[in-house]
Order: sequence, then structure tokens, then C-alpha cells
Amino acid sequence: MQIDSIRVDGGVCLQGKVKIQGSKNACLPVMAATLLTKGESQITNCPKISDVFRMKQLLGSMGCIIRESSKGITIDTSRVQRKKMPSEAVQSMRSSICMLGALLGRTGEVYMEYPGGCVIGARPIDMHLMALEKMGAVFRMEEEMIYGSVENGFHGADIEFSKVSVGATENALLAAVLAKGHTRISGAAKEPEVQALCRYLVNCGAQISGIGSERLEIEGVETLHGCKMWIPADRIVAGTYLFAVLAAGGSAWLEEAPCDQMEAVIEVARRMGAVCQTGEDGLYVQAPERLQPVRRLKTGVYPDFPTDLQSAVLVAALRAEGVSEIEETIFENRFHIVEPLRDMGANVKVLDERRVKVWGPSVLTGKSVEAWELRGGAAMVLAGLMADGVSTINGYRYIMRGYENIAKDLTELGARVFSVREA
Repeated sequence: MQIDSIRVDGGVCLQGKVKIQGSKNACLPVMAATLLTKGESQITNCPKISDVFRMKQLLGSMGCIIRESSKGITIDTSRVQRKKMPSEAVQSMRSSICMLGALLGRTGEVYMEYPGGCVIGARPIDMHLMALEKMGAVFRMEEEMIYGSVENGFHGADIEFSKVSVGATENALLAAVLAKGHTRISGAAKEPEVQALCRYLVNCGAQISGIGSERLEIEGVETLHGCKMWIPADRIVAGTYLFAVLAAGGSAWLEEAPCDQMEAVIEVARRMGAVCQTGEDGLYVQAPERLQPVRRLKTGVYPDFPTDLQSAVLVAALRAEGVSEIEETIFENRFHIVEPLRDMGANVKVLDERRVKVWGPSVLTGKSVEAWELRGGAAMVLAGLMADGVSTINGYRYIMRGYENIAKDLTELGARVFSVREA
């Protein structure tokens, strides 16, 4: 039986500690990058989430040998074959798009469905294709299929992104490290997950400079070898649990939370009145008795406030005493949680496709609601923590794409959260 929903019995302040899992957004592109090596890579601190499981399916379908242990996974890519990737894994996971650069770099050919994921905007792949085409790839679209090829390997190029894209930056990196000659990427994403991918590639023998900046310089090498890679803690999961404390009240120690990657998030929490104490081994957060509104908050590319925590801070703002306005600048369709929140009693309104307004404090009543995407689903669990009575969040399959066990984690903080399995 599979877990189908989460039941939350609200009204309990959080207290305790929870360890933050490895980063979803760092692990997936590193797993894809193993295709560029000819040998074994040991990846530790992998999150046990459905997206990682699907990535293992994709790699296995192409001949990779994957061994699992309590510490992580070992991927042997010595026998990679050209094959069409499994449709289900590709269509259910947006991160499968990073296979484009990796597979073209390894085999010179790729054939896959258009990648899927969450319903949070158009998320076109034109920037990915543009970067790879500049390095010599040729693409053909066949209904919902993408066919790509590159003859005699990639060549270096000057690539300039008109707007920041994490996925397109990662695809350009994956293509460039084995390309003939020099590649310059301008307008590159600076996210910690991109930096983690760069570190993995460098440890495999790649030559990359400018890591952490918006300008990356790559000198192509002939071969890459495998290496050991520790996946850093997930800053979005840590931020979710930080705002869970603000929404429900109480305090918590977030063990291994990557505080150096969370400056914008911690600054917003402090503006709302929270006590946040940072350290090398984690983050302590304590909610105030009277939560302050965020007033005006705008999401942005790193190091600004992350779009993946927009839904969580929106829910926390429902408890604040005053008016908050949140502007979403990354995706145009990320307010799916507003209607179910209104059904629960929230005083919240979508002003337009980019802005939402919250009047607090709101008294929420437990309801049965649907999760339509990963981060919004997690935010609805936070709403359940605030609500009077029992809430049921259906569509757990979305939440498990990024959270190992959100019910267990919140239970460790004293919440009454239960996984409900299908009959």
C-alpha cells in the first residue's frame, strides 16, 4: 500500500529537533553528471525521495549499475548505452531535463519525452536548447518527444543567458566540461545547487572557474573520472520547517540546516519577530508570541528569497498581526494554495498572477484539501498545523518528491501528523 494523504491534528506548538535531509536540487544534477564519467561515483547523504528514486530508474535504464548502502549510493557508469528513457520517470520529474547535456556529452544522442514535474508555470526549455545548440547540438521536436544529437562531440562556445535559469546553467555545464575548447557562460545561476554540481565535476577532473559567480569559464577536458560526493543539506526543507515553527508557534533546532545558504530566509523570519541563532551545525528558531507581517516580500534568484519557500511563508503570514503582500517573480502560476486556504478560513486574496495579499491573523479550520504541487503541498501541511481540528492533505505523491518523510519530521517536533495509506 502507498501513502495517499497526510492527516494533521492542529493546534500544537512545535518543540524539539530534527535533522535536515540532503538536498534534492543538488543530488539530482550530480546523479545526471555521473553519466559523463567512466567509472564509479559514491554519493552520500542522498535524500530518500521519489525524485531520486526516479533518477535511479533513468540511470539504470541506460546501463548504469547502482548499489545502495545506508550512507548513500554508488553509481557505476562504465556500461552506459543509448536508450530511450522510461516515459513515466521523465514525465513525472522536471529534473530529467538535466539529462540532455549529460547524455549528449556521453553518447552524442538523446531521445526523451518532454519533462514533467509540478504545475507552477510554463517552465519552457528554450534556454536549455539554445545553450546546447551553441555548442553543436541539433534538436528535433516530434509531438511530445525531444530528439537531440551532436556529431563528433560538443565544442566550446560563448553562452549568454538573458535571464537566470538553474537548469539551463546546469545543462550548459554538463555539455561544456567534455567539449573541445573553451566555454564561457554569462548570466549563470549562482544557486548553491549549481555550485555543488561544479564541485562534483571539478573533483572528477573538470576545469571550471568562477564558481559561485554569474560568469563561469570552462576549459574542456578529454575524460572525467568518478569521485566521492557528499550532498549538502536541503535549504528548502530547512526553510519549510523554519516557517512551520512560525506558523504553529514554539521553537526547534534544525540540525545541519545550511545557514550560509539561508541568509534571505533567516532575515525574513527575523523581520517577522523570530529568534534565529545560526551555527555551523544547524539553526535554532523560536517563534514570537505575536508574529509580525512580512509587509512586502519579493521572491528572486539566489541569494534572494527563494520561490520554493513562497508558499510556506505565505502560510506563516496568516498568523501574523497585520497585512503582508508577497510578489512571485520566478513563476507565473504559483498560488494554487490560496483557494484551499480560503476554504480553511484564511483571509487571503490573489491580486494578480504575480501577487497575493494576506490579512492576519486568520483562524483556520481543518479541512480535506488537495496538494497540486510539491512546495504548495508541504505548505498545506503547515496550514494544518495552524488549524483547529483535523486537516487531510491529499496528493502526497507531490510532497514525497522533495521531502523524505514530512510526517515523521514534524512528529519529531511534537506535531500530530500521520501518514494515511491507500486501502
